[in-house]
Amino acid sequence: MVDHSPDNSLSPDGWSRRGFLRTAAALAAVPVLLAADPAVAAAELPGFPAEVALYRSAYRNWVGEITADGLWACAPADAGQVLAAVDWAWRNGWRARARGSAHGWSPLTITEGTGADDKVLLVDTAGHLTGLALDSATEVRAGTGVTLEALLTFLEGHGLGLTAAPAPGDLTLGGALAIDAHGTAVPADGEEPLPGHTYGSLSNLVVALTAVVWDESAGAYVLRTFRRDEADCAALLTHLGRALVTEVVLRVGANSSLRCVSRTDIPAAELFAAPGSGGRTLDGFLRRSGRVEAIWFPFTEYPWLKEWSVTPAKPLTSRHVTSPYNYPFSDNVPTVVADLVGRMVSDAAWYLAPVLGNAQLDAAALGLVATLSADIWGPSKNTLLYIRPTTLRLGANGYAVPTRRADVQRVVHEFTSFYRERLTVYAASGRFPVNGSVEIRVTGLDEASDVGVDGAQMPLLSAVRPRDGADTAVWLDVLTLPGTPYAEAFLRELEQFLFERFEGTRVEWSKGWAYTEGAVWSDEEVLGTRIPGSFGGAVWDAAVEVLDRLDPHRVFSNGFLDGVLVHR
Repeated sequence: MVDHSPDNSLSPDGWSRRGFLRTAAALAAVPVLLAADPAVAAAELPGFPAEVALYRSAYRNWVGEITADGLWACAPADAGQVLAAVDWAWRNGWRARARGSAHGWSPLTITEGTGADDKVLLVDTAGHLTGLALDSATEVRAGTGVTLEALLTFLEGHGLGLTAAPAPGDLTLGGALAIDAHGTAVPADGEEPLPGHTYGSLSNLVVALTAVVWDESAGAYVLRTFRRDEADCAALLTHLGRALVTEVVLRVGANSSLRCVSRTDIPAAELFAAPGSGGRTLDGFLRRSGRVEAIWFPFTEYPWLKEWSVTPAKPLTSRHVTSPYNYPFSDNVPTVVADLVGRMVSDAAWYLAPVLGNAQLDAAALGLVATLSADIWGPSKNTLLYIRPTTLRLGANGYAVPTRRADVQRVVHEFTSFYRERLTVYAASGRFPVNGSVEIRVTGLDEASDVGVDGAQMPLLSAVRPRDGADTAVWLDVLTLPGTPYAEAFLRELEQFLFERFEGTRVEWSKGWAYTEGAVWSDEEVLGTRIPGSFGGAVWDAAVEVLDRLDPHRVFSNGFLDGVLVHR
């Protein structure tokens, strides 16, 4: 590791950089709302339903790369008011875009350049669409504006839980389902899946959902409930923002207590070694516990490995945790990291990427000891949720590689070897395209039988939709600061490697993909051929047909989706 002592004494400029990072995080986390002047609203939105709260709002995605100011937004009190707002949008030629926590990267809600003069109405779900109730001992009814933390807390109170979940607790359920959000879990050796649980995405737990859809016979948009065994439901389970869902019923099962052990003492060369190499490999931890995550900071040799295991009783060495977010050194940007990031951004000192990588590893290694977080135990929620909105905000690409369980170590080895080799080549020529971590997770696929509904449909556009010859998915993400020079070119090389090396590689919808040399979400071959082909032409076209039929006026769309979700 590198000695970072010269950076530990912050100058006033260092503090201002740290303050800037905190302020940027706060602005991105909370929509800026301005109450609507009734006269202005009446002039600009004539006939808008008076009972629906209306205001001006800014929009910021997770990293602030997609922003808009002064958009019209509304906060419907219930599904009926959602329908009223959508009906107004359709009749007046507007688009209606559901907004939750805006914790995403890709342009699925709005596109960059959207302005106050565009006919775009944000429909905020997090204000009121937050109901939670048990329909039965194994089914929970939830509004799509509820956060994952609120959902998991409610389930925990009834002895229920999920096998795995995304790390950020601020995600709204509707947003998570729209992009097939996931955690990290496969069955450990000898582990039998519990009823009501899935090793796939959250979308695979949906029993039923209610959405605003076009009714041809009525000549209007209506609220309609779709059961999981209905063909059209398959397209709505992962709809990418091409629909507006107000409520879902999820299949759930008994909660588990999880132990999460973190370590930073295994070299990447050992953890990500070629299959058959022996030693402490990722595959070995998967066989033992089934639940792992590797966070590998750039230009370092020791990843931060988390291993979760189902553990009914508290181990002697574990700390009992009664709430989530148990890594404060990760949730709040450490001083040395904030100062380095500030220097890199404000002074274009991108050559500091190796120093930053080592500073992040040092912060993790020391923080795990200082906060007694290296070995924690408690109800599943308290170890699964660990990212707050105050964490360092980085751009992220994302892919799912469907594979056989027996080939997970090979996929990880070949990817990390290519990543390390290319990063070394770039650095040798004075280019440092990555300053955030590589993140590796492993899940099962979306097996429709998990939901316990006869004739259940598989999500059409889930990245972990079953594929012949595969039973597992390896999720690969690379994070870097927005605006980092050469990042797009580097990430394009990684993307092309994945598509060409691993047949069936799919994109992680909420993150970055379709890279050109200088832009993201822009490569026409990836958008028009690679992505549809990863699902198969028939599956892709079936999803597009349903989404178009349920919203023929494209009220639930934007310019980006108009170009991507088309028949191929």
